[in-house]
Order: sequence, then structure tokens, then C-alpha cells
Amino acid sequence: MNSQQDSIRAIIWQDQQLQLLDQRKLPHEQIYLSFDDAAEVAQAIRDMVVRGAPAIGIAAAYAVVLAAKTAYQQNPQRWHSLIQPALQQLALARPTAVNLMWALQRMESNFAHIGDDDPVPVLLAEAQQIHQEDIAANYTMGELGAALLPQNCCVLTHCNAGALATGGYGTALGVVRSGYAAGKVVHVYADETRPWWQGSRLTAWELMQENIPVTLIADSVAASLMQRGKIDWVIVGADRITANGDVANKIGTYSLAVLARHHGVKFMVVAPISTLDATLDSGDSIEIEQRPDTEVVSCHGQRIAANNVAVWNPVFDVTPAELVDFIVTEKGIIHQPTHDKLSLWF
Repeated sequence: MNSQQDSIRAIIWQDQQLQLLDQRKLPHEQIYLSFDDAAEVAQAIRDMVVRGAPAIGIAAAYAVVLAAKTAYQQNPQRWHSLIQPALQQLALARPTAVNLMWALQRMESNFAHIGDDDPVPVLLAEAQQIHQEDIAANYTMGELGAALLPQNCCVLTHCNAGALATGGYGTALGVVRSGYAAGKVVHVYADETRPWWQGSRLTAWELMQENIPVTLIADSVAASLMQRGKIDWVIVGADRITANGDVANKIGTYSLAVLARHHGVKFMVVAPISTLDATLDSGDSIEIEQRPDTEVVSCHGQRIAANNVAVWNPVFDVTPAELVDFIVTEKGIIHQPTHDKLSLWF
């Protein structure tokens, strides 16, 4: 296991409850909220208490445990049917991140062989397995991605794809952690990532916890940094990767990929196999979540835009596969992804 410190956990199962680090409060407050109801977990996912595709999937898996407990207490013979509304509610919480549906389907695959027995022990073991597999995958991806980096590497990252967005260690930041531990990564530039400020509030804070050198920049500064030769690699996570290698990630990722290609900067996407979606041929088919206007026109509760101005607030964009140099998963690395290359993993 990598020697780089890995102390941040956004998701904890303790005392038969799910505990989520409230990421809306970071970096100023570190508050864990406790949940014993699946509907409340679904709302927490919608409200961005927990965010990041792998973390959403893990939280949903634990929510299935909570839903099963409630359903079994209501009627041990009918828990299979009684749990269905909770599953549907969880599935609708965030539409773009494929890990959510993947985790729900994996949890539901256990239902048939449980029968009328208490489902909680089996489902809890499965949720914990999903959680541990994610952490292990992140360590593997960290090592694989770091091996691609040169010495004295300066990295630009967008949004937060760290321990906060996963079960632990992180995807894109897992590569950064491993690269820093190996003496390769010397500095990280973190985009602020409007309008939810994940770079400002989460990524910069997370890297500072482990004394990894980081500089926070406005999103619009990235082009200037690349023009000045200050960036060697752009490393990002993903919420969904389609069969042809198109990548859905936080809004602004596509523009970074265009900038990177123009300036000769390498572009790496780091995501677990659960993020690959073989059911969609290309990014054109991905449902892009829209969020409220208030996120754009306001900042920390203070309105900053004119009243009644029109707003378009997509959460994600799609980066075409031809702009991606490497996709790193726990199964290995794909250089210049194509449908044929990715099909080997489906």
C-alpha cells in the first residue's frame, strides 16, 4: 500500500448508522451527519452533503441497508416489495453519475438469495465490500497513474476527485498523492470550480491536510498557466465514461481538455471500472443534470447578479474521447481511448 498519508474519510458506517461528512460546510467546519433512513440519504445526495460519483455510489449502497432494515421491520415476508420505493428514490437522486445505479443494482442482486431472512447482515457486508473495493481501487489507480508522470511534475486538477469524492484516497487526487509520495509531483494547481467551489472548498483543503503544495486559481486562469508552461498534466476524475471513451465530468472539464491539447499538456482521466457505462455509445446520450439558478446568481447567500437574469447551470460537460490521452482504472491504463479498446473491459 502507498505510504502517502490517507486520513480523510467522508463516509463512515458506525453504530448501525451512516455518517456523512457534510461537504457543504468545508473547509471551515468538519461536521458529520448521521442517517438511519434511506430517504434522508437520498436527500443528502441531492443536497450535495456527499458528492463525487464513487462516494455517491457507496452512500447509496449503505442507504439500501437502511431501507432493508426498515422494510424488514415492517413485514419480514414483504420486505422485497416494501423496499422498492426507497430504491427508486435513491436512483433519482443524481442522474449523471453512473456509479449510483451501479451500486444499487449490485445491492439488489443480493435480494433473491436472501429470501425471507433478515437482509441486513448480507446487505451490510455487500455495502462494506463496495466501500473497501473502492479504496483498494483508488490505491491501484494512484500507482498506475503516478507511473505515467515525469519528474518535477506540476499538475492542474478540476473539481474534487479526492478522498472526499470516494471511499478514500481518491481517483485524480489518488494519482497526485502517489505521485507526490514518489517525489514526482512537486506542485498542484486547483481550479476553484464554480459554481459550487469544490476546488476552493474541498480540493485545496484536502491537499493542505497532507502538506501537498497547492495553489488555488480562478477557473479562467488555467489557459494563462498553460501558456506560460507551468502545467505538465491535467488530471481529473469522471462521473461517467461511455463505450467510446467520452467522459462526463464537472462542468469546465471539456474546456480544460481543449486547452491542454492546444498547449501540448497531457490529459488524464482517473476513474474506477464502475464509472464505465457500456450501455451508452457516446457522450451524446448522457443525461446532464441541471441545478438551480441560485447557485450561479448567488455566493454564500448573497446575490451577485441582476434580478431576473436568465441562467443556464449544467453540472457536467462531456469531453470527447479524442481529447483524452489516458484513462486510468484499477484494471489498467488505456492510451488514447476508443470503443475497441474500452470493449476489452466491459
